[in-house]
Amino acid sequence: MTVQDQSDFRERPKAGMSTKAKAGLVLLGFLIVAGALLFTEHQAHVLGLLVWLPLIACPLMHLFMHGGHGHHHGNGRPNDQRSV
Repeated sequence: MTVQDQSDFRERPKAGMSTKAKAGLVLLGFLIVAGALLFTEHQAHVLGLLVWLPLIACPLMHLFMHGGHGHHHGNGRPNDQRSV
């Protein structure tokens, strides 16, 4: 009789990180280093575009964030219970 044949045998989980978690950490580190290098090399361009951010943000927020103002296409009553 082997150990696997016993009914109470349970495989213990492996200690340490999985391969997927290690790959995620490596990718995160790579993205941080790449972002830092890109920022230092293109700092003048990035900071120059920040001036235009409020001007661009206003129309975009106006366009995309007006969904919650209650502009519903109906007869004007929010809880309309029609009798049949």
